[in-house]
Amino acid sequence: MSGSPIVLASASPRRRRLIAWLGLDVRSMSTDTHEDLARPLEPAHLATSLAADKASEARASGETGTLLAFDTIVVLDGAVLGKPADMAEARRMLDALSGRTHQVITGVAILGPDADTPITHPVTTDVRMRMLDADMRETWLASGEALGCAGAYNIEHHLASVADDECFQNVAGLPLCHLYRMLASGDAGAPPEALTPPVEACDAALGRRCRLGPVVCAIER
Repeated sequence: MSGSPIVLASASPRRRRLIAWLGLDVRSMSTDTHEDLARPLEPAHLATSLAADKASEARASGETGTLLAFDTIVVLDGAVLGKPADMAEARRMLDALSGRTHQVITGVAILGPDADTPITHPVTTDVRMRMLDADMRETWLASGEALGCAGAYNIEHHLASVADDECFQNVAGLPLCHLYRMLASGDAGAPPEALTPPVEACDAALGRRCRLGPVVCAIER
């Protein structure tokens, strides 16, 4: 992609893998932003505020170009769940989510090279958690991944599911089609000409035919 460099303000291997589906030449870096989930904000605003903080911190560290930052939270009955502090909290989160529908909100923040304030957008997905028995829960916890996941789970491990008109990758932490639309608008400081719509790559990876992606990306198939 020509123009300013694209910097992903995340060290997540999953986010780096997913963003490649957009055809972007992206360099990644990590931030050490404090995630204060107790801010008195409604969940969608909280998610975008946290993402904006990451983008601003990346800029303050000396990063130039177009900065992309994300923050994902889980919301159950209005309560915000972040990453569990320990295994005991992870068990409590999984037990609370088991067999229930909840929301996953990813805040997207794009800070252009000449911008002072990030462009932000929240993406919300309804998610259905499987009914988890003790063996399923403990097998997942033994993998060691739970402490790094909002809500103590990773949808890629088949603990939960979404409908075909919901964004699976938003639950994985990067709403690809919504990010594509934001970048393709040209308003975020990144030239859109080399962008690749992620719908086909996403469908191939998941073995499904998403109904939401073509609508968000404004493509026909």
